[in-house]
Formats: sequence, structure tokens, C-alpha cells
Amino acid sequence: MGFAIMTMTDAAAARVKEIVENSGPDAKGIRVGIKKGGCAGMEYTIDLVTEPNARDDRIERDGAVVWLEPAAVLYLLGTEIDFENTTLRSGFTFRNPNQTSACGCGESVELKAADLAELAKQRETSVHV
Repeated sequence: MGFAIMTMTDAAAARVKEIVENSGPDAKGIRVGIKKGGCAGMEYTIDLVTEPNARDDRIERDGAVVWLEPAAVLYLLGTEIDFENTTLRSGFTFRNPNQTSACGCGESVELKAADLAELAKQRETSVHV
């Protein structure tokens, strides 16, 4: 059994499918990445995918497809993408175990690369339980 780099909630999957359905026949899903920027140092990026990149990792839930940029994978390991709609905002949110802090406005985060040895140890422990 493989390790999922990132998981997606029902709400996120529904929103991804809605974006694709409303973006024309060439839309295939979204791509998640990270870039330097903001007060805390990094920001998540979300782009529409019309032409998948063969190097991207791919996750899928209920027909919703999300590609992950290779440069972002170490920072996204173990992350759950969700979609929330509140009185003040609507958008994708990330529950990321690699996040060490966030700016006050919530637009940028500080991320550390995932500890691969620790992930392997946790996976081995869960297999033997």
C-alpha cells in the first residue's frame, strides 16, 4: 500500500469538481504548489490544469483530480486539503503537519520539509498494529 502525499475532504473534492465543470472542456483538475512570498515566507498556489505535467504527483477523490508540483511534495506530505465556506471567506484550506507558523492574516505560512525517516517509522508502526 502506497503513502498518500496529500488527502482531500469531501468538501474539497466537490469544489474541485465544480471548478473543473465551470472551466470548460479542457479543464482536468487543479495543481497545488508552494511559492516564496507573504509575511511568513511561503504561500500555497492553486492553478487550473488543462495539460497535466507528467512529473506531478496525482491524487483523486470521487472524480476530483489534484496534481502536486514536484518541488512542493516534501512540504505537502501528510497534508489534508479542505474547502470551507464561512461568512467572511470561502476557499481551500490546508491542514499541514509541516507548517511551523502562519502570518496573522492567514495568507502565508512557514513550512519545513517533512521528516521522511519519521514518516517511514509511523507507517511501519501502523502496519504492524
